[in-house]
Amino acid sequence: MKIKILQSDCPKETAEDRTLPYTSYLVCYLIDGVEHFDLVTSSKNVDIFDHYYDLYKKDLLWYKQTEGRVSPKLWQDPNQKKGK
Repeated sequence: MKIKILQSDCPKETAEDRTLPYTSYLVCYLIDGVEHFDLVTSSKNVDIFDHYYDLYKKDLLWYKQTEGRVSPKLWQDPNQKKGK
């Protein structure tokens, strides 16, 4: 998969977290007229657009870069299980 969804259907304020990688984006789309937000990361901006446009077509409203400051190489996903 070219993109990684960090959080699905999260609050808009999640994008203000500076501990996120700088390659993370907040995506806004409509489902039944209600705005929903996803927090995703990808090395290419166009991969995010392609993925969400294929899913939502005209209901994709916008996506913008988060306030993340951490290098993607150093960032560790807190939801990911740690190995031995």
